Amino acid sequence: MDSSIRRLLTRRGFLGLSLGGAASLISANILGRTAQAQDETPVYPTPGADATTSMNHSGEMAAMSGHGNMMLVGAVDHQRNGFDPMQMLVDWDYGNLVGETDDGRPIREYDISAGDVEIEIAPGIFFPAWTFNGRVPGPSIRCAENDHLRLNFSNFSSHPHTMHFHGFHSAEMDGVPGVGRGAINPGESFTYEFEADPFGCHLYHCHALPLKRHIHKGMYGAYVIDPLQGRPPAREFMMMMNAFDTNFDGGNEIYAVNTVGHEFMQRPIPVKVGELIRVYLINVVEFDLINSFHIHANFFNFYDHGTTLEPTGRTLDTIMMAQGQRGILEFDFRWPGKYMFHAHVSEFAELGWMGFFNVVEPGDYAAALAEVGLDDEWDFKGTHASTVNQPEVS
Repeated sequence: MDSSIRRLLTRRGFLGLSLGGAASLISANILGRTAQAQDETPVYPTPGADATTSMNHSGEMAAMSGHGNMMLVGAVDHQRNGFDPMQMLVDWDYGNLVGETDDGRPIREYDISAGDVEIEIAPGIFFPAWTFNGRVPGPSIRCAENDHLRLNFSNFSSHPHTMHFHGFHSAEMDGVPGVGRGAINPGESFTYEFEADPFGCHLYHCHALPLKRHIHKGMYGAYVIDPLQGRPPAREFMMMMNAFDTNFDGGNEIYAVNTVGHEFMQRPIPVKVGELIRVYLINVVEFDLINSFHIHANFFNFYDHGTTLEPTGRTLDTIMMAQGQRGILEFDFRWPGKYMFHAHVSEFAELGWMGFFNVVEPGDYAAALAEVGLDDEWDFKGTHASTVNQPEVS
């Protein structure tokens, strides 16, 4: 390979070439050899006319426009993906109520399948994902404390997988290879069954080996258990901090919340002045030891793992998380405007993990929704998310 092209195939150089017209410098067979060495389907660039970026003298990706002159340019086809990061903020899966236990607790049944799906994680950047229900992250499972859960898992993918839930359950239901049923092979099914305990902000993920590969490829999702006494009414969002190694070199090229880089820069999240906002925040980033969440011009209360009804940290504007850590953030905004949130690692923010809240007065909220392609249904799901004392979703 020519030495100049080799220098371009750095962590940021590869991303820039994939997004811009310079991609033509690298032939498909070079990309194929890179991926073949990692036993993966190659990522391939399909830049559109608007998906152009410039490269500065240090090789950093510099967008033609956007806050801080640092944003991915172009649009991801959410319809092709089969999921929308904005909808994932409020798209809870409550399962189906199929009966009661002998002591009168609800039985919630969920259908989850594993499959191999190519997804677009940034404009023109495709990734060969392993998925739960065809999306990354998988469905956001939600229930109430002490509900009896029944999760019917079917593996339609090309690799063995499991479902491992963070919570209390027996060893047979832990989704770990070599224990109980262990790994579920392609074409096989298994039902995980346990009680929802403890309440909090949790996650589930595949625990098949090699673990870092199965998690990085996209096999994870939110698992939220509401306390029986409920929490104060709020606008609630699920934010999964994730990242993708597009050239399979053991380092991430795209960082995001809910999979698509800079999605919430291009489509700021609409909220109202003065309303309580509750974020269920989960970090699943592979290859980087620490991730973080920072909010501009504001502070939040933090509930570590969401397992308490009183904050474990007050008046914070930054929280650090290792992989698998999670918690609940609560805050409100005093004034209208666009307020940034992002990882407080500059590289992560520049490579996709950065967004805005669009804070408006109540009378301007309908227009703010329409501006980013949302409607009253999205609004309702965000403000009526709890499974406790809400017949619409219980």
